[in-house]
Amino acid sequence: MIITTTSTVENRPVELYIGLVSGEAVMGANIFKDFFASIRDIVGGRAGAYERELRKAREIATEEMTRKALEMGANAIVGVDLDYEVMGNQGSNMMLVSVNGTAVRL
Repeated sequence: MIITTTSTVENRPVELYIGLVSGEAVMGANIFKDFFASIRDIVGGRAGAYERELRKAREIATEEMTRKALEMGANAIVGVDLDYEVMGNQGSNMMLVSVNGTAVRL
């Protein structure tokens, strides 16, 4: 599966635009608070545990989007956009990672 943020794949014309695909991963923000309370791997201002959790959420969302595109018969996803959002009020915040694109057949 080719996944790209561009609207085209070089030297591979789009034969069929199949439709919009998306994937989401929602994680409780208290997971992140717990990480911050016990983080010992902050080096140079970077929080490694926090970055790993965001990377994991992005991978989950991307895998979900890819699975949906495969089920639709696509062999590529173009125009991919990745978003991070905080949802909820204080004390019950959730982190949403969403990824969206257009499923196509090249």
